[in-house]
Amino acid sequence: MKCFNEESFKVFDVEGLDERMVAIRANIQPIFAEIMAEVSARLSDDVGYETFVHIAQHRRRTRYAPENTWSAISDNKRGYKSQAHLQLGIWDNYVFMYLSIIDNPAKREQYADYLAEHHEFPDDFVYSLDHTKPEFFSVTAGVEKGIQRLHDVKKGEFEVGRIISRDAKIWQEDPQTYILETFKTLFPLYQHLNA
Repeated sequence: MKCFNEESFKVFDVEGLDERMVAIRANIQPIFAEIMAEVSARLSDDVGYETFVHIAQHRRRTRYAPENTWSAISDNKRGYKSQAHLQLGIWDNYVFMYLSIIDNPAKREQYADYLAEHHEFPDDFVYSLDHTKPEFFSVTAGVEKGIQRLHDVKKGEFEVGRIISRDAKIWQEDPQTYILETFKTLFPLYQHLNA
């Protein structure tokens, strides 16, 4: 199975929208396709229905090169942002594996209510409150406030999972297994939120 390497991170050093998109298509999207096909197959087995892989194409961009890129899995063939979904993405200094609730989905408040009651995450998990920014926080510090913000703020977002920093030792060991195990940990949450 293909996986990220130093060349994947160097994509974000490429100047210019068109040039960076060429690099993303060549060096990152094939990795997304392979890993997420495996994750989707495993998730479908777990939940008992078909799931679909979506890879960000950044088509609306006309000027600025993307600072990150991602792929997603949902049970909607046409898109993923309308529901809680799984994301695998990359910034210039880390890769993330998240369960994501972004862009004001219809069940945002219900998602927040469920998470408020069921937020026992592994200690090495992190959360993000804005998918457009690279900041993340440990789930051991203020995750309840993040969930409450998802409930109360119309444009509130919440993503939770793991990251692998660019300089992590895991890249020389077995990153594929780590990525797949992280998503498997998120499967039950995905299933409950989308029931």
